[in-house]
Amino acid sequence: MATRIRLRRMGRKGQAHFRIVVADSRSPRDGRFVATIGHYNPRANPAVIQVDADKAQVWLAKGATPTDTVRSLLKKAGVLGKRPA
Repeated sequence: MATRIRLRRMGRKGQAHFRIVVADSRSPRDGRFVATIGHYNPRANPAVIQVDADKAQVWLAKGATPTDTVRSLLKKAGVLGKRPA
């Protein structure tokens, strides 16, 4: 199973916030997912990015590939750039 770390849209119309999830690459954007590792709220000022760094490192070590957007969010959260212990 090829896994991706990507955003899952939540909230109502015009009030979107996102969960950062690990999902099978073939599942739809808001479909089934394996694990939730954080959330992202771009509407807050400043934007809120909360990521469970330990879970993210575990999934990255297992071979899950983040999307471009999630990769930039993980860099801002300080998760990418660290090496697993």
